Amino acid sequence: MRLIRGLAASLDAVRDRGRVGVDADVASAVRTLLDDVRTRGDAAVRDATERFDGVRLDALQVPEARLAAAADELDPDLRAAIDLAAERIAAFHARQPAHGFLDARDGATLGQLVRPIDRVGVYAPGGTAPLFSSLLMCAVPARVAGVPEIVAATPPGPDGEVPAAVRYAAQAAGVGTLLRIGGAQAIAALAYGTESVDRVDKIVGPGNRFVVEAKRQAFGAVGIESLPGPTETLVVAGPDADPQHVAADLLAQAEHLDARPALATWSEAVLDATVQALEDRLVDLPTAEEARASLERRGLAFLVADAGEAMRVANAFAPEHLCLLVEDPWALLPQVRSAGGVFLGAHAMEAAGDYVAGPSHVMPTMATARFASAVNVRDFQKVIPLVALSPEAIARIGPAAVRMARAERLEAHARAIEARLGPDPDDL
Repeated sequence: MRLIRGLAASLDAVRDRGRVGVDADVASAVRTLLDDVRTRGDAAVRDATERFDGVRLDALQVPEARLAAAADELDPDLRAAIDLAAERIAAFHARQPAHGFLDARDGATLGQLVRPIDRVGVYAPGGTAPLFSSLLMCAVPARVAGVPEIVAATPPGPDGEVPAAVRYAAQAAGVGTLLRIGGAQAIAALAYGTESVDRVDKIVGPGNRFVVEAKRQAFGAVGIESLPGPTETLVVAGPDADPQHVAADLLAQAEHLDARPALATWSEAVLDATVQALEDRLVDLPTAEEARASLERRGLAFLVADAGEAMRVANAFAPEHLCLLVEDPWALLPQVRSAGGVFLGAHAMEAAGDYVAGPSHVMPTMATARFASAVNVRDFQKVIPLVALSPEAIARIGPAAVRMARAERLEAHARAIEARLGPDPDDL
């Protein structure tokens, strides 16, 4: 991990976070693939799947029989864990206010209609491991929001199959259709539609750089929730923090490809002990190679003067995950301004949030927590303003609108309002 001492140097080190350029080669390859799928439909998806995943698909959709077989194929304890996660995610999101309002007074009724999006596509990464947890974290909030059709897409294995855990999670989450396609071709199929895939209205979920670039290019034709980058965690550790806990939380992020683990502390003793704990824990970690690469290439350690400075660094960093391993984390909570999610205390480890805590683990990365939020019910709903005005209400507020319209040189606007106002008394 790169050590940065002092507040000024720490703030300088994170100042340009979020300024991520587009890889021209990736963008070009994705643009070609999206155009191919838009033109040739299923055939282009099959060709891309054969090229990138090494399997020729006869059908893009996972058959109903294979979905039904997932429960019997899965270890009962894992099945119960998925059920628990789905229940807790649903319960958490059900608490989020999801209704509109009507306010009627003085002849004017104003309000908001809240309507679920009709069709949502969820991308569940595969690659080195099938991330069925990401499917749950996106599809369950969509179901709670009232989305009537949820379609999920995930890469197939070399045998053309989708792992049982993903198939079972799809059922637990309320997914209606599971597609065995991944990569940019999956985003293209969801965004534009093909002969066997109906286009969706919004796509959510993380993925590799080709998936993220495909979401970026497809935006406008379809909604997206974010352009997620590699995962990241910033641990704020006080003098009383257990270095073993700090190291464990940093490694839980570092084992992801290109992850950014970071530490902010005002205790040199905790810093030194954490560095040693990291080395000790890497010895028998199966993912030690990936974790060490993340720590060496992208890991940061900020050594500052006190908790206040650590929180200033945290807000400037705007991490996906902010872990407060301090004696009284609730005392620091009012200072939190920008974070994808906040994890308070030694027993609220972010790794639990990845699976069973309740909030979605799909959170803003690359400092986008400055303006974005974790996936939630509102990502799957439309808010439609409602306006109803009585003749008395428009008589009272209409003249102000007329003056504003004419100040903007929009005469037709002004006359549309005047048509409801009646003749000006001064003209009679």
